[in-house]
Amino acid sequence: MADAQTTFFTVERQDAPFRPVDERIKDFASVHRMLSNETLRQQASRCLDCGVPFCHMYACPLGNRIPDYSEAVTQDHWKEALDILHSTNNFPEFTGRICPGLCEASCTLAVNFSANTCQNIEMTIVEHGWKEGWILPEIANYRTGKKVAIIGSGPTGLAAAQQLVRQGHEVIVFERSKRIGGLLHYGIPNFKLEKSVLDRRLGQMRQEGILFETDVEVGRDLSARYLLQKFDAILIASGSPSARNIHVPGRTLDGIHYALDFLSQQADLLEGDTFNNEKTIDPKGKHVVIIGGGDTGSDCAGTAIRRGCASVTQIELLPQPPIERQVSNPWPQWPRILRTSSSHQEGVKRLWGIETKEFIGHDGHVKEILCKKISYENGKPVPIDTSEFIIKADLVLLCLGFIPDTSLSLFKDFNLSFNESGYIHIDEQYKSSVDKVFAAGDVVIGPSLVVHAIKHGRLCAQSVHSYLSI
Repeated sequence: MADAQTTFFTVERQDAPFRPVDERIKDFASVHRMLSNETLRQQASRCLDCGVPFCHMYACPLGNRIPDYSEAVTQDHWKEALDILHSTNNFPEFTGRICPGLCEASCTLAVNFSANTCQNIEMTIVEHGWKEGWILPEIANYRTGKKVAIIGSGPTGLAAAQQLVRQGHEVIVFERSKRIGGLLHYGIPNFKLEKSVLDRRLGQMRQEGILFETDVEVGRDLSARYLLQKFDAILIASGSPSARNIHVPGRTLDGIHYALDFLSQQADLLEGDTFNNEKTIDPKGKHVVIIGGGDTGSDCAGTAIRRGCASVTQIELLPQPPIERQVSNPWPQWPRILRTSSSHQEGVKRLWGIETKEFIGHDGHVKEILCKKISYENGKPVPIDTSEFIIKADLVLLCLGFIPDTSLSLFKDFNLSFNESGYIHIDEQYKSSVDKVFAAGDVVIGPSLVVHAIKHGRLCAQSVHSYLSI
C-alpha cells in the first residue's frame, strides 16, 4: 500500500452506498450497505499524519482518536483499532450510523480534498469487533457497595451507567417508557439505526450488571424522597421531552401531531404493538406535510414513505442553505450547507422560506395549510405580499425542536434549581442544587447530538464516581 501521507492523492473517498430507493422504501431495514474491510483499509490510509488533527482535537465532542484507529486499520490491526475506539466512545455502532460527522467536516483533507471517511471506518471497526466476538462484558473486579440511580435510558444515561458499573458501583436505570433506549429507540427510525444494534449493546450492559426498570416514572411511580433514601447518588438524564408547538389558527384540528409522537408510535408498531384506530397515526394514502427542516423532519419523511403515504412535503421557515461553504463559514467550522438525506432522495418535496399561517380543516380534520413565502433582509424574515398559497395536508407532523419544561413532576419532586434558559442548574462537577443529585445531557444543555449526550454521560459518571469515592 502507498505511503499513508500521499494515499489521499491516489485513493478517492468512497462512502458506504445506500440500498436502491425502490428496494429500501419497502421495509425498515438499514438504508446502508457496508464497505469491505479491504476497502476500509484503503480509505483509512487516506488519513494524513497531519500534525494537528482537527478531527478529534477540535470537532469530535468525544475526542475520538481518529488518526490512531485509522492507522491501526491500515496496518490490519483491527482489535487495536477497536480498543482505541472504545477508549473514548461507549457506543461507536450508534455514532457511526447517526452522528452527522463533525469530525469529517474539520478533517485536514477537507481544506482541498474530500475528507476522510471517519464514520464508515468507525462503524466497520465496531461491526468487525462484534463479528469476531471481541466485544464482551467488562465486569468490575470488585464492588464498592455504592448504589446509583439513573433516570432516563437515552445515550447520556446509558453511557453513564456503563462507566459506573465498570467502576464497581451498583447501577439501576429507571425508564418511564416500556422499552430501553430513549431517543435511540423512540426517536431514530430503524432504517437509520436498527433496534437489533441497540439490543446487542444492551445485552452486554445487562451482563455487566446494570439493572433496567421500565414503565417507571420518577415523580409519579417513585418519589424523589425514596430515591434519596435508597441510593448513594442519583443522575438525572431524562432528555428534553417537551416539543415546541406552533400557534396558528386551526392548530387543534385532528391530524396534527408532534414528530416524536409519530416516530415513537412507529417504533412500537415495529415491535409488534397495536393501537386502536383513534390513536394510530397512519400516513397511508395521505398527503403528509412536515413543518421543520431538520433531521427529525427527514426521519418522519422516510417513515411516512415506508408507510405508503401519497406525498411528502417538508417546509422550512429559514432560507435554503448554499450548496458550498461561504467565505463567512471557513474550514474547520461546521459547514452550513444544503444537506440531502437518504429520506430526501426517496421522494420528498422541500420548500424553504415558508411561513405557516393557518391549518384549514373539514369535519374537524386538517385538510390544507395556508402558507406564505418570506424573504430575508439582513437576516430578518420579511413576508412577501400576495405570496399566499395552499398545500394539501391530511397529516401534519411538527418537527420544531424541543423546549425546557420546569413543570415536570420529576423536577418538582426533587425541588431542583434551573438556569436562565430553563434547564437544570449544575456546577462544574455536574452536581445539581440538591445533595447527591447530578444531571447531564439534554436536561442540562438542551437538545443536542448523540455524541454530546454520550460525552456528558461519561463526564458526569466520572464526577459521580469521584463523589462516591470520598
